[in-house]
Amino acid sequence: MDFSLSDEQKMMIATVRRFIAEELHPLEDEVEEQGYLAPEKAKAIHEKSKALGLYGMNMPEQFGGMGLSALDTMLMEEQFGHTTDILIRRAFGNVYEVLLACQGEQVERWLTPTVRGERVCSIAITEPGAGSDAGGISTRAVKQADGSWRLNGSKHFISDGEVSDFFVVSALTGGDGVKKEISLFLVDKGLPGFTLGKDQKMMGLRGTSHSELWFDNVPLEPLALLGDEGKGLSQALAVLGRVRLAQVGARAVGKASHVLNLMVEYAGQRKQFGKSIAEFQLVQQMLADSVIEINSARLMVWHAAWMIDQGLDARDVIAMVKVQAAETLGRVTDRAVQVFGGMGFCKELPIERYYRDARIYRIFDGTSEIHRTVIARSVSKRGRALFDVDA
Repeated sequence: MDFSLSDEQKMMIATVRRFIAEELHPLEDEVEEQGYLAPEKAKAIHEKSKALGLYGMNMPEQFGGMGLSALDTMLMEEQFGHTTDILIRRAFGNVYEVLLACQGEQVERWLTPTVRGERVCSIAITEPGAGSDAGGISTRAVKQADGSWRLNGSKHFISDGEVSDFFVVSALTGGDGVKKEISLFLVDKGLPGFTLGKDQKMMGLRGTSHSELWFDNVPLEPLALLGDEGKGLSQALAVLGRVRLAQVGARAVGKASHVLNLMVEYAGQRKQFGKSIAEFQLVQQMLADSVIEINSARLMVWHAAWMIDQGLDARDVIAMVKVQAAETLGRVTDRAVQVFGGMGFCKELPIERYYRDARIYRIFDGTSEIHRTVIARSVSKRGRALFDVDA
């Protein structure tokens, strides 16, 4: 087991970290106050990122990406955690690997423009009655005699819905009444019958829209079917695990690390009773626990990424990462509020924002409870711990 990073990996980390510090951190307060990122500033950071070759890093080189391995991607995603969601989306893109299922004309129409940053895509799976249960959707697409489709239903909590040009939408396309068949469709905004609903205001993640989508007999050409008919759920689950590892696991580790750095700096400067609060044992315990938990979560992220790069099934490990990283972030940000005291509760400092933003990590991409169920079922099936060494 070699945990050392190559010179190339260190250079990538340094480049992204510097870009975030110089280009994105100065915009955070403005986004928090206004609730949005001004279009001209979004375009500016987008263009600067593209010029450095940082846009769509996770995608293969043949489509214009950097072709990073899963581990390299997670190293970058950890750095993304050092700033806010909307700035990451605009600067580095949110290019989902599910688009790699594009074939023929779909590649030039949807895939490569997204990798180049010319189009913005969102994943539309969540519905009012189907959150963690991705298979419980009711949106339906009915195939017509000429091979086209008609889409009816709704989605909600769709991140980036307001700025996206098209959506990967899950819909029922058949089944025997017992087993559902779900397919994925590429749905352009602006089609007849497609309505963008309200932006659901959140307690955190300021600047990122979370929209409702309504489909009233929306006509879809045959080309809109992404991948094989009836295989949409397995397609989505096959790639969204990596998304979960990146956008929850690695980013939670990065965000917790950033908050810890602020805690350490403040504890060293803040004086009470004639000495810095970093000298008080109970504050030291909060710092120590945070260091231990962050590094444990980081190693689990790296291990899951290594498994993906080796072609191994990492689903169970990703479920563990989702729980550990999300809950670590929650505990670290809670401690940060405590260490900063009254100032940690004030909007003058970013700590209260990090505290609010952290709460959603235990909910989106499957709740902690759902993932604990997955883990428990796995260990019950195996009859032993996942990493137990065989005698």
